[in-house]
Amino acid sequence: MTAKPHKPPHPAVYLVLYLPYGAAGGYVTISLAWLLSHAGASVAAVAGLAGMVLLPNTWKVLWAPLIDTTLTSKTWYAIGIVLTGASLAAIGLMPLETGLLPAFGAMALTASLASTLSAMAAERFMAFDTPDHEKGRAAGWSQAGNLGGTGLGGGAGLWLAVHSGHPWTAGVTLALISAACMWPLVLLREPGRMKGASRTYFSVIAETGRDVWSLVRTRIGLLACFICLLPIGTGGVQQLWAAIAKDWGADADQVALAGGLLSGLVSIPGAVAGGYLADRMDRKLAYALFGVASALTAVAMAVGPRTPLAFLLFASLYNLIIGFCYGGYAAVTLEAIGKGAAVTKYNLVSSISNVPILVVTEIDGWAATQWGSGAMLWVEAGLGVVGVVFYVLVARSTRGLTWKKLFPGPGVV
Repeated sequence: MTAKPHKPPHPAVYLVLYLPYGAAGGYVTISLAWLLSHAGASVAAVAGLAGMVLLPNTWKVLWAPLIDTTLTSKTWYAIGIVLTGASLAAIGLMPLETGLLPAFGAMALTASLASTLSAMAAERFMAFDTPDHEKGRAAGWSQAGNLGGTGLGGGAGLWLAVHSGHPWTAGVTLALISAACMWPLVLLREPGRMKGASRTYFSVIAETGRDVWSLVRTRIGLLACFICLLPIGTGGVQQLWAAIAKDWGADADQVALAGGLLSGLVSIPGAVAGGYLADRMDRKLAYALFGVASALTAVAMAVGPRTPLAFLLFASLYNLIIGFCYGGYAAVTLEAIGKGAAVTKYNLVSSISNVPILVVTEIDGWAATQWGSGAMLWVEAGLGVVGVVFYVLVARSTRGLTWKKLFPGPGVV
């Protein structure tokens, strides 16, 4: 009897699989940031916590080969979820004292590192089970989960922490929600192991290295890495909503709304739409255009009124545009990596892309502390515009460039 051919599930499953990854970051950068900033922590200190969340994402390419070469993707996803949930619960149980900022930073780093494991497992499913012409669509849904999880961890987490009277309930609840996100695994086919997986571990790592080399030897791969290294559509301000909200007179409920329900309502469809649009034009150009839009939004917020309503409106518009940026970024990455060593290559580009996010967030925190939140928004907008202009110049000047013109040896860019 002929086996029934596998039909990939709707890409909405990647929204669910990515939720814990976003929730881990949102809980630290919004919920915990609000609580600690009102306990006396400075904007720069809050930016430091956000940096701990972002730091593993700049280095995760170093452990990505483990997901490509050991265990199964479903096992790695489960390991990541368990460790992420335990870390979030532990953060929730810690007393809210500024003297414990180093400990909070260490736990934030642990939660973020653990969440990369589940995210990388989801990326492997996505790379192997998505037709080429639908990569933008799948990428959009995955980033919708990322951003939606940020809203869940930030908005719902803050609301629970403030209104329950027991801040620990937020971390524990998010841990349980993360565990529930494992259910789509039953719908997904386990990706085949890499060619050579029956050999020694180090021989497979070597093959992974050759696949990564094949990525950077192509013009599309080089440009994907290059554009992701630029400060385009970084969303640095998203990491600092809780710390700067007081400049607009916003209270805890309004921060929870901007970083939670409203964030999900706008960023999730933004990411999905960004992915769909990226399938219908040059994906790198789409990403650059979305970056320009995010810079204009930051400028509008800088010159706009300083009221709680304005905070909600501008934060929502910013979150919407960043949703487009994330969908565009993921589409660029999926287009470039192909299938071989998918996790390692995806996270090579992802690690690169998180460097400007980390740097811009730290610059934002420094600018806000030195000159105020308005100047911070102008600084982020300026960095974004410069990044787009630089990319366009490089992309145009390298059109038709071959690998042989740059380096001796075979291969064409």
